[in-house]
Amino acid sequence: MKITNVRACQPIAENSPGDWRTSLGQTLVAVDTDVGVTGYGVGGGGAAGTHVVETVLRDLLLGESPEPVEALWERMYAATLAFGRKGIAVMAVSGVDLALWDLRGKLAGEPVAKLLGGAVGEPIPTYGTFWSDLTPEMVGEHTAFKLHVEHRGDGDRIDGIVRAVEQAWALLGPETGLMLDAWMRWDEATTLAVAEAVEPLGVGWIEEPLSPDDLDGYARIVERCAIPIAGGEHEFTAAAFRPLIERGLHAVLQPDVCWCGGMTELVKIYEMANAAGVRVCPHRGCEVWGLHAIAALDQQPLAESGRPWMTWVGGQPAVEAGSITLSDRPGFGVEIDEANLPGV
Repeated sequence: MKITNVRACQPIAENSPGDWRTSLGQTLVAVDTDVGVTGYGVGGGGAAGTHVVETVLRDLLLGESPEPVEALWERMYAATLAFGRKGIAVMAVSGVDLALWDLRGKLAGEPVAKLLGGAVGEPIPTYGTFWSDLTPEMVGEHTAFKLHVEHRGDGDRIDGIVRAVEQAWALLGPETGLMLDAWMRWDEATTLAVAEAVEPLGVGWIEEPLSPDDLDGYARIVERCAIPIAGGEHEFTAAAFRPLIERGLHAVLQPDVCWCGGMTELVKIYEMANAAGVRVCPHRGCEVWGLHAIAALDQQPLAESGRPWMTWVGGQPAVEAGSITLSDRPGFGVEIDEANLPGV
């Protein structure tokens, strides 16, 4: 069995956000074989990521067997090393790697979760991420909620954040989890001030308060912050997660499987984190790519709501009353209507 083609494009649905999440957004990767089976994956980087797939990675994989997925990952990483290691190049590798894992599952007739030693069919609790205030209609949709609070209110920043948290708690009640996302926009002083102010409210974690590059800053705040720190959404490859784990910089790691290097790297991250007793909660884990890893590898499974504009990914299981359940379809279980991809 040989790879006959590696294809990439960027579907853009009508409700896709008008910022970098579209201009450099999710790409679809297809890996075709001479036995008529195609694997699908999702990467990132928009047109730039697609270019990396269609030039460097395609040439590397044509004529190769798709079966040694991990070895192919090493070859792709080495081929992009001069201009990659992080960012768009690794996003491109992620999409190809996921397509190869989809192929691996389809050829074995098993869901990826089973290939990873797990099972499907069990409900996984979910949490919803929101950029605006919660509404009563949202209550009950998820078991927990995360608020983006990097900028809140017109006056004092801390007061605005605290008011947003208090309003959310009043709506949700004490039985529903609540987390905060600062999206890399705070400094150490702001992080500690917010943590002190909201600690009595039982916030589950504060996500990405500092730049991902400020490891020393994270080291300082974790020593003084009473609320767990989460991060890793904007980090790439297992090698970059190693110092986060070894230095104890995050209580919760949040790799995005479509960005961090694909399933091959997410498995390594889980292995390191589980050995160190660090929780993993993948970014956008309700999306089918990360959901298979959660079902198989996670010791405290919790799946974050997906990107709602990715309507072109068929076969995605729905969130129902705070949980999501994988089917037993082989591979990732996705259905891609290539003839009707939006924006392609």
